[in-house]
Amino acid sequence: MILNENVAAVVTGAASGLGAGTVAMLRAKGVKVAALDMNEEAGKRLAAESGARFFKVDVTNHQSVKEALALARADHGPERLVVNCAGIAPAAKTVSRGEPHDPSLFQRVIDINLVGSFNVTSLAAAAMIESDPMGDDQERGLIVNTASVAAYEGQIGQLAYSASKGGIVGMTLPLARDLAKYGVRAMAIAPGIFGTPMLAAMPQEVQDSLAASVPYPSRLGTPEDYASLVCHMAENTMLNGSVIRLDGAIRMSPR
Repeated sequence: MILNENVAAVVTGAASGLGAGTVAMLRAKGVKVAALDMNEEAGKRLAAESGARFFKVDVTNHQSVKEALALARADHGPERLVVNCAGIAPAAKTVSRGEPHDPSLFQRVIDINLVGSFNVTSLAAAAMIESDPMGDDQERGLIVNTASVAAYEGQIGQLAYSASKGGIVGMTLPLARDLAKYGVRAMAIAPGIFGTPMLAAMPQEVQDSLAASVPYPSRLGTPEDYASLVCHMAENTMLNGSVIRLDGAIRMSPR
């Protein structure tokens, strides 16, 4: 897939962090981008700065996603690239001070991180398979979901988050197999420690310590690092059905 003004993309969690970095890089290549997020103020600001089209969307609501994608297609044509970055990462232990993990919090994390990605993926895939094929490989589209190294090495307090990201890892290969005959690819990225708004809320000394724990390069990952990999995935048609760790060779300790 050649990323240019003839390609339409959808990015969720687009108003900040990995999503915002992806929107910016895609727009720099001329791609028409529909930016989906719950944060209306930040989303409108992103749209004004980048030229993307913003839609306020609750990814856990199937109908909300369906309506936004239909509006995006009316503006940009059928989506060829979907990047799911919407997610939350609250910390809670299985048992804390004698109290069990709040099941509603666990459900909320699963709903946003996993079910939300599924909602966008399934609806976009249904549209992609109806599109005209492109290029020598007769490709129709690419879906990129966001996992995490926590899917493999979740730390204390990451029970719900790790479960949600493990679900993303687990659905990547069957998703690619389901869609292969239509020329639609599926990939996932598992970021390590990234300088996103979630991390920015931590004290600077904590951020510095986390950056130093990355073998090489010894720094926090950036939204641009993530977006660059998304673009490579789009342009390299042989990439399909895999999860790529983007983590500077870090392997997370229990704490």
